[in-house]
Amino acid sequence: MPGTIEIKNFSKNYGEIKAVENLALRIESGELFGLVGPDGAGKTTTMRTLCTLLTCEQGEMYVDGRDVRAEVAYIRSILGYMPQRFSLYPDLTVAQNLNFFADLFGVPKKEKQERLARLYHFSKLEPFKTRLASALSGGMKQKLALSCTLIHTPRILVLDEPTTGVDPVSRREFWEILRQLRQEGVTIMVSTPYMDEASLCDRVAFMHKGRLLALDKPADLTRHFPHALYEIASTEPRALVSYFQKQTAVKSVQIFGDRLHVSFETEMDAAGLSPLKERAPVTIDSFKKIPPSIEDTFLELMRKQGAAN
Repeated sequence: MPGTIEIKNFSKNYGEIKAVENLALRIESGELFGLVGPDGAGKTTTMRTLCTLLTCEQGEMYVDGRDVRAEVAYIRSILGYMPQRFSLYPDLTVAQNLNFFADLFGVPKKEKQERLARLYHFSKLEPFKTRLASALSGGMKQKLALSCTLIHTPRILVLDEPTTGVDPVSRREFWEILRQLRQEGVTIMVSTPYMDEASLCDRVAFMHKGRLLALDKPADLTRHFPHALYEIASTEPRALVSYFQKQTAVKSVQIFGDRLHVSFETEMDAAGLSPLKERAPVTIDSFKKIPPSIEDTFLELMRKQGAAN
């Protein structure tokens, strides 16, 4: 089907380092798909191979139903790729950058002005069209980079951590643009290290150390959390970390601000919690069961993978 991405048992090594191992997933046409994980998870390697910038040596990859090894020219014509560091020309203005990329992609003159007007409108960059790219804020640079990527109206967008280092307001505006594009039928694959951005996608794949840990809708990801989770409030949460790590019933301990998230093998009743509170080295103000968040789930899956390794 037009606009789909399919990856089958993809692996990529750099010498003895396994960047990606047996990755398999499918992105449907018009889907906003998130690839979530920390640095070194294999997100960039996967995206660069999809975009034909790296060779697919093990496994298979298909973009719009075409093999990335055999249909390089076609795939590049229908795909827009925005790397982590998009190469804008700092000594050119916003308008000059957009015109340069329009000419680079061979946009017909009859269509160029219409496309530029549309990009200026949804990126809100028209008031800044005469400003040098070097003088733009981080968020405006990312919106200009996205506009340059969209100038040839690709059916598929691959965006590698487009909001890293961008302020919260610009991040929100950027994701509003992505939602607009999805409504227009563009297939979007976006990588991010931010868990809050995962909830904005139609589906999310968790990656860590080259492996796929989970793939689901954001609302369903927490079903992969296998334990009972409790939030513990204390004026000295760090003093409780090692205490809970020594408890045999505890599976994981994470600090979230002034709270601890502690998971237990099974749900704890009052009789089980009371002695834990009494023996604690510092005062525990509250101890309550909570539903796991996406971040809780990802951290638990990472911990589980580390334990298995």
